[in-house]
Amino acid sequence: MKRSAQRYMLTSGLMTTLVMCSASALSADANIPQAMPLSIDDTPFSSEREAVTWRRDELKDLERLLRQLRFDLVNNQDARGAAPRLSELQARATPDHFLPAFIEGTHGRGSDARPNIWEEWDEFAAGFQDLEDKVGILVDAAEQEDYRAATRAFSDVGLSCRSCHRAYRYD
Repeated sequence: MKRSAQRYMLTSGLMTTLVMCSASALSADANIPQAMPLSIDDTPFSSEREAVTWRRDELKDLERLLRQLRFDLVNNQDARGAAPRLSELQARATPDHFLPAFIEGTHGRGSDARPNIWEEWDEFAAGFQDLEDKVGILVDAAEQEDYRAATRAFSDVGLSCRSCHRAYRYD
């Protein structure tokens, strides 16, 4: 169990590094949809199960991070205190971070993913691009300490999440 957790943490760290490098390489043309991973060989994961577990855990972590940021920015109006979490959010809420974990056909047991993700890949990937764009607006509002705009941006981030969940996730 300990070895599995260590490997998971190493893989997660390597995935983040890989994603950051990929993001900078792809930022020249953000309109190019990321290719759908057709097999485990197209990803940094060692198994489909690991990819499913990673994406489920990452999405839950993202949700927790957003709750913390809502408290920081909306309730406490503390943009400086929220800065490290905003940086983390901006690095993680991207298509490049999440899409490699959506290997074609990984919608079975243990996954909340609907099969139409892979039938509508470009639309699904566009949902993560929309999330990244909305997070960028949130970060800009926080950096300007415009808490009214940050509150609106939080609402937009939430709408982006919910629209994708409605279409592509079993509840």
